[in-house]
Amino acid sequence: MTEAPAVLQQFYINEDQSLYLMSHQDAQKIRDWVNLCKAQLSQLGFHDIEMIGKGAYGFVFGGTDVNGLDFVFKFSRINLPQRIQDRLEEEAWMQSQVQHPNIPAVREYTRLGRQSVLMMERARGMDLERYAIRHGRLSPRLVVKIAAQLVDILRALRRHQRDGEDMPIVHGDIKPSNIVFDPDTETIRLVDWGSSVFAQLDANGQPVGPGQLGLFSGDSQSTNAKLGDVYFIGEDQLNGGLSSPRFDEQGAGATLYAIASALPCRYGYDAIPATALNLPREFARTLQTLLAGDFKDRQRAGDYLLTQMPRMARIVMPELPMAEEKPQIPIWTFDRHGDMETVVYSSRRSFLREEQIDPYMLARVDDVELEKYYKNFMHGMGPTERAFLAAVSRLGKFPIVGGLAVHWEEDGVYMDSSLNLHDPALRAPFVQAVNNMVTLGRAIHRQGIFKCCMFDARVTQHVERASPEQPFVPPPELRIPYDIHTAPTSEDSTRNHSYFEDGDDPDESLELPQAIMDEIIFLNDIRHTGLIIFESMPTHLKVHNYYVLLDPTREKAFSGALERIIQAIPEISGLGVSGFMKLPYKNTRRLSSLDQLPERFFPRDPRAQSRARVNVSGTQTSAQQTQ
Repeated sequence: MTEAPAVLQQFYINEDQSLYLMSHQDAQKIRDWVNLCKAQLSQLGFHDIEMIGKGAYGFVFGGTDVNGLDFVFKFSRINLPQRIQDRLEEEAWMQSQVQHPNIPAVREYTRLGRQSVLMMERARGMDLERYAIRHGRLSPRLVVKIAAQLVDILRALRRHQRDGEDMPIVHGDIKPSNIVFDPDTETIRLVDWGSSVFAQLDANGQPVGPGQLGLFSGDSQSTNAKLGDVYFIGEDQLNGGLSSPRFDEQGAGATLYAIASALPCRYGYDAIPATALNLPREFARTLQTLLAGDFKDRQRAGDYLLTQMPRMARIVMPELPMAEEKPQIPIWTFDRHGDMETVVYSSRRSFLREEQIDPYMLARVDDVELEKYYKNFMHGMGPTERAFLAAVSRLGKFPIVGGLAVHWEEDGVYMDSSLNLHDPALRAPFVQAVNNMVTLGRAIHRQGIFKCCMFDARVTQHVERASPEQPFVPPPELRIPYDIHTAPTSEDSTRNHSYFEDGDDPDESLELPQAIMDEIIFLNDIRHTGLIIFESMPTHLKVHNYYVLLDPTREKAFSGALERIIQAIPEISGLGVSGFMKLPYKNTRRLSSLDQLPERFFPRDPRAQSRARVNVSGTQTSAQQTQ
């Protein structure tokens, strides 16, 4: 097989690759580097040091000084080109320009040898993405309160001056994970200023800045903007427009929509509009226009939000009880002890593409330019399709294993699933995430198949070789783990789901040796559920797996087949991915197609609705007691 460019050998686009999916050498390099950063901070007198985040450009640590004050330390990756490391110094300078209670103050930027380090105040709480994973969609009252604080930040960035001259600042990457939320005070802090620049245009589209060109811009035709997260930035920033405060209006609108809907992106606005999220009518319509309107309507909505948000924030909005949401497809919950790092592998993405681009145009993508990979991948894809893929990825933020197969047919959408959540405390937000995915899937109108597998990266098996010319030789101790559960013995065998239910997958590029295929065919007749995926790279083979045997009487045959698969690994040749998934049984849910959820606004008189709810509840209780 012709060797593919390195960036294309990944079966999925890495958002935040688990250490458990890296080769032993790469994982150890990162562990050693993290330990070195912690040791450096300890030598400087800080304690309680912990890693709190990482990305393509660096790692973020938290620590406490001798006075008990908490700080954040942002380290650039030492192996990056110097021009990339220099961005941390730019970030420190840009963040220090804005003095605002909702923005952490920069303490110091320094270098430790070749290592760049940014030190700043630590915001209390957790970022809104992690908060939403734990709690699901935020209440309308809380969304509006956060909106008021975000608008106050945007107004301050627009008013920024330097040497008496208007120089608006663009944050450039406003999204839930860059907003730290303190649930005790319900206040936010906007963090991660790595994409911030001085605006080239003001909110009216007029040039601003030194020479009316904007700092760091060589001419009036070249943008100084950085990309930001493509799931949250607006179309102008995504398409390379000149930087403007309008960029942050879009990021703020996308963030508010995400926390109100429990979606991980801005793109669900067609199927799940802001007007369907139980928000106040005026606020919801402004938000929907900001996301889905044309250019002029978006600008009018942005202006309206910034001028009217202080008034809208004064609306009386008590917390109303929320009815428990029921899953639209089955979910199984287990109380598993121990950590899990879920990874979602999905295939058959190509049918979602309205137009194809040459994949080899991505061959030169740098590891630190992963966002552009996303951008090219989403080119030509409709907003609902983008939102669907993002919603599937969101499931991987939860401790789950299993799989999903979605079939779009002329008469509706068919979903087979095995979703196993291993933390009962997260069931409510997980149900919301699953239902969002289902709703978006119902709103996609075309024929095709989408499959995805969820597994625990911690049990991925690794085999390495010195060069592509050598075989992969598994170590003697290598085993594929599995659990044993007992399924009903009287169940109709015709309801068993097959490994080969959906036929060959055109997105897979690795042809497995016949010895492995024979064992997979043999396993197909044993009652079990799970998956096995082979990911072959030039010097590194990953065997992703998740297995549950449902017929304990066949354990000897089952374990023997898994052992023979391991023994046949040296026969694997070529590069790419091939995998098979077996659901516990055929339990297809047919769902009708859907264009858009209906409007649902926060009640004009919430107190009256609350009283009515109490009366209705009391009546139901009395009736039950009478029965």
